Amino acid sequence: MGRLLSIIELGGYPNLMPLYQSLGYSVDVVNSQRKARSYLKKTVPDVVVAEYNAQSDFRDRSSNLETLMAILQKQSQVKLLVFYMPDHAERFERFRAQHPVDAAIAFPVTEDKVRGALQALAEA
Repeated sequence: MGRLLSIIELGGYPNLMPLYQSLGYSVDVVNSQRKARSYLKKTVPDVVVAEYNAQSDFRDRSSNLETLMAILQKQSQVKLLVFYMPDHAERFERFRAQHPVDAAIAFPVTEDKVRGALQALAEA
């Protein structure tokens, strides 16, 4: 299937590694946007799974994904799946209007939802 980068900063959902592997992905996991940026400079995955975190204390951006998007713009073949909190839905939709997000799942994140999203991305 390909390579998948999972960026787990917040968590709060099941361990999805067995699911990713059962779908045929070789999986790499990082726990910060800084590590994700470093990874993406060396490796181009087929899919990135990340969490959207909107915080008002970011100095020059509206969320944790702004810098990631700058890198992914240069890697347009990479599919992006984002998990987001329902109470951030409005901010996330504004983010999504400005940045390409291939699939999104609102919490609670379940294996079935993730399986469906990844299968749809693979078929797209």
